[in-house]
Amino acid sequence: MKISVELTLTPLHDDYEAAIIHFIKKLRASNLKIIETPLSTQVYGDYDEVMHLLTFEIKEAFELMDKGLLYIKIVKSDRYDYEPHF
Repeated sequence: MKISVELTLTPLHDDYEAAIIHFIKKLRASNLKIIETPLSTQVYGDYDEVMHLLTFEIKEAFELMDKGLLYIKIVKSDRYDYEPHF
């Protein structure tokens, strides 16, 4: 089953950039499709692969920050090639 996941990592402390950059670089190193926007990072792929990656990378990201939030949206389909028609 293919899924699309949108992630917004928000550390709740100063000096937050290093934690976000580390998280994004770890996602980039995977063999999954990744799109980065100014407000979120999107991951596309097989459910088991995406969730396996996120399980480890979210834990590591949280360990690198004092306090933080992670917003996750999951869609059951691969929306990687989505283009608006308006």
